[in-house]
Amino acid sequence: MSKPNTPNTAKDAHNLRRTPKAGTPKPAATAQPKPKAQPGNHVIEFRGVSKVYEGGEIGLDQATFAIERGEFVFMVGHTGSGKSTIMRMLIKELDPSAGVLRVAGRELSDLSRKRIPFYRRNIGVVWQDFKLLPNRTVYDNVAYALQVTGGTRKEIREKVPDILRLTGLSTKLHSYPDQLSGGEQQRVSIARAFVNHPPLLLCDEPTGNLDPETSIGIMQLLYRINRTGTTVLVATHDHAMVDKMRRRVIELEQGRIIRDEAGGLYSQDESTREFAARMRGAISDPDLDPAEREQRAATSPYSSTGHRTNR
Repeated sequence: MSKPNTPNTAKDAHNLRRTPKAGTPKPAATAQPKPKAQPGNHVIEFRGVSKVYEGGEIGLDQATFAIERGEFVFMVGHTGSGKSTIMRMLIKELDPSAGVLRVAGRELSDLSRKRIPFYRRNIGVVWQDFKLLPNRTVYDNVAYALQVTGGTRKEIREKVPDILRLTGLSTKLHSYPDQLSGGEQQRVSIARAFVNHPPLLLCDEPTGNLDPETSIGIMQLLYRINRTGTTVLVATHDHAMVDKMRRRVIELEQGRIIRDEAGGLYSQDESTREFAARMRGAISDPDLDPAEREQRAATSPYSSTGHRTNR
């Protein structure tokens, strides 16, 4: 068996982790080159992207947007609006019918089929239905994500306990999925997606099957991951959660982007504990006066793990 082409493999595997070089500007005869945005900051870039399925159904219609490194972005819209189409394009499960799609500065149309597995190693994906291996423990479910990407036993021993602590699962490592609550199963799914510390994390309805209190804990975890520098893109129907998190929102309707607005950070230095307290205070009673809501959030008797503290 011939050896893999190591230089190209390494280049593809680390494509998301390094800042791509800006393209050489085209020469101008009499005018200065037009200033460009900084492409090195764009993790995701859609330019006039459309998808038409067999039978003529439009999945996406001239979508144009860019997401920068370190952003936390929500995609919202009704079923069939185009959210899943975008997610499937980003993991190279679907190809656009028209337009340009770049990830970390590279056009996905240039990615050969044999390079797709290496590309996907740098993207974490969290699904609504968890997709856990039922006959494996929490530890083994997370370790499996490292095994399939060639992780050594040493790497597994070092990384798995760390990610289980981060996700609040250190006491559940020997449990099986059917012994866990829905929120705990989703935490395992997130741990598995993030164990390699990918620069991009895609979440498709991560709180769709969870109650409001558990959803806050999951969003708190995603917020914590985002604060490590990972770009997070969340497709969701949870409008209440989106409204309270105050992050950028891209709204789709029938394949078109109808809204793209920044929600504004609550605080540049907001801790995960303060974030969780604010979320609980805001969502518990959305009709409260804003000042009273902030006061309630500030005095919320919850720890950063989501468990009640003794005062």
